[in-house]
Amino acid sequence: MQPGMSLNLGQRQELQLRLAPKMIQSMEILQLPIMALQKRIAQEMQENPVIEELPQDLADADEESEARVDEPEFNVDAPLVIDEYNDDVEFKRLEALNKDWDDHFNEEHRPSRNLADEQSERKHDAMQNMPSPPPSLHDHLVEQLPYLEVEPEQYELLRYVISHIDDNGYLVEHLKDRKNETAKEREVDVARPLSLEDLVANYSKPVTLVEMEATLEMIQRLDPPGVGARDLKECLLLQLKPGQPHYELLRKLILDHLDDIWHNRLPVIQKKTGASLEQISAAIETLRELNPKPGGKFTSESTQYVVPDIIVERTDSGEYEVRLADDWEPRIHIPRRFYEMYKEKGQDPTVKEFLRRKLQSAEWLTDAIRQRRQTLQKVTRAIIQHQRAFLDNGPEFIEPLKMQQIADQVGVHVTTISRAVDDKWVQTPRGVFPLKRFFGGGTRNEVTGEEVAWETIKNKLLEMIGSEDKSNPLSDEELVEMMHKSGYPVARRTVTKYRKMLDIPSSRQRKDWTK
Repeated sequence: MQPGMSLNLGQRQELQLRLAPKMIQSMEILQLPIMALQKRIAQEMQENPVIEELPQDLADADEESEARVDEPEFNVDAPLVIDEYNDDVEFKRLEALNKDWDDHFNEEHRPSRNLADEQSERKHDAMQNMPSPPPSLHDHLVEQLPYLEVEPEQYELLRYVISHIDDNGYLVEHLKDRKNETAKEREVDVARPLSLEDLVANYSKPVTLVEMEATLEMIQRLDPPGVGARDLKECLLLQLKPGQPHYELLRKLILDHLDDIWHNRLPVIQKKTGASLEQISAAIETLRELNPKPGGKFTSESTQYVVPDIIVERTDSGEYEVRLADDWEPRIHIPRRFYEMYKEKGQDPTVKEFLRRKLQSAEWLTDAIRQRRQTLQKVTRAIIQHQRAFLDNGPEFIEPLKMQQIADQVGVHVTTISRAVDDKWVQTPRGVFPLKRFFGGGTRNEVTGEEVAWETIKNKLLEMIGSEDKSNPLSDEELVEMMHKSGYPVARRTVTKYRKMLDIPSSRQRKDWTK
């Protein structure tokens, strides 16, 4: 042993935070929006045979029963340890939760059914109710090929070119053809335009450049207009129709002045084209009607539907009532027969252990769903109390509110509030909003001395820009000065940040040169 080194034994005491699996699942379930929760429940029902869906009439009665039960408060600050499973204690508790449904869950009151058949039926029903996927751009293009009346060899070549058109409708290099590039290079530039020479070189049969060009021209005449382009300019040019108003001017704008249009440099365009400002403005309005991504409408992500998790309604007395929009959520329960199978004398040890794990998992899931419902209701009620003016008078009356304030009021950790409002939407008499919309900081109005939410600042900014003289729009510096005069002390960088967040162009881009 080297000098200065020694071995010794010792003890030390330390605290470690260990999350129980049940607590982890509760946090995961709380964070899920309603549609994701529906999928999670459906998955659990497929994987866990002891979970069944409760009929709607029994589900309604179950809600009334739950309302009479004093549920323990959900507290993430409680000591967290790994659950040690105790058969006797756990199953006495499990049976107690189901005693109200003894008549409904008794096997004598329902026909016996094969468990595999029940699972198969549930899966079949779920598949029957799933919406059909929308047609892809690729399918839409291929469906039009029979109308072209071409030879089989040409038909095969058409399909080959279509296979290199991306979801936006552009002819781009396919990733599988880029074997020599690193993953980082492909990630940076995944939509590289594909040349006709590349198409010819990669085709499996001999084909000339002229034949490939003719094939691409045939595809570019298909619906939607602009498909098969290799860049934005070609895409817009393909959508022009000879003989339409300002046709030649539109071609010049697309070929030479897209950057000038973006920066609103109309005098530069006027000088180079000789067209009047009125003609240029009219042509630009026509350009705005063209589609820079002709294949976008065929992507499944093009339409996103919002399903609210909570509904806030105003009662006749003027108060606001909070309820969960849980019609989408299947009501699940654990039939009593599985408890009896577990307790059955002489039960095979392997079957007994399987039932123990599945029943424990099912109980954790039902507890997590119940806690999610209670937490969402409590958090939303607390938010509504703070944002009463928002609901009474409109979004411009939103109050500054921090998650810590709601956490203190509800009696949970602030991370629980964050999970509860994450990706959740609420339907109110004022519209449908994300729950996070009700949170935000603010500043003090120097005139009134009141706290003003940043949302109010944004609305004030929109109001000022909406009423400006478009021939001489307000600069960010002028907006800051007007804000200060109205009592809102904001910095220039704040105005610039909010202007960009609201997709408001700069003063130069907002200028109307025709006035």
